[in-house]
Amino acid sequence: MKNNTMDDLAHIREMMERSSRFISLSGLSGIVAGFLGLLGALGAYLLMQRSGLDYFEKGGQTYSSGLTVELLILAVSILSLAVLFGIYFTVKKSRRMDLPIWTGTTKKMVFSLAIPLIAGGVFCAAMLFQNHFDLIAPSLLIFYGLALINVEKYTYSDVKFLGILELILGLIALFNLGLGLVFWAIGFGLLHILYGIILYKKYN
Repeated sequence: MKNNTMDDLAHIREMMERSSRFISLSGLSGIVAGFLGLLGALGAYLLMQRSGLDYFEKGGQTYSSGLTVELLILAVSILSLAVLFGIYFTVKKSRRMDLPIWTGTTKKMVFSLAIPLIAGGVFCAAMLFQNHFDLIAPSLLIFYGLALINVEKYTYSDVKFLGILELILGLIALFNLGLGLVFWAIGFGLLHILYGIILYKKYN
């Protein structure tokens, strides 16, 4: 009788979690996003070298309009691929677990995620317009970390810890301007890979 009661409670808890949290996130999405982040950082470094810039040289760097456009295209391409792979693995996991994707919880999660990200995107666009390139990478890390912390209540609690690490990394990067690409590789690359592996082992 006791075992049946415990099983019923576990089943009820699982049903409540499915209805109140978005649990279709796949660790593979994080791993792929991490490798894409590292690839993007490497690509940006190579583009700078091709333009005759030594990224690790002390002092302010001047970016030509052509290089700026190329870096923007690279960033948008990497982001688009990460989103596409994220959607693919999420849909695949949802079908395997027989879970709906677009629910009220999903909408709340997307809304909570979008507010800090849109604000961060506008802020970074302003920094780009004002030629404050050194502030872009730290700002992206900070706003991304805030977005993950904000969305934690609608999905796995592990997301919050990733958000805290991204936020801390971004704050540290503010005091090390000129090394944004390195912090970008750590935050959007290595941390994503680590997070994805942990998520995959725990929930996949």
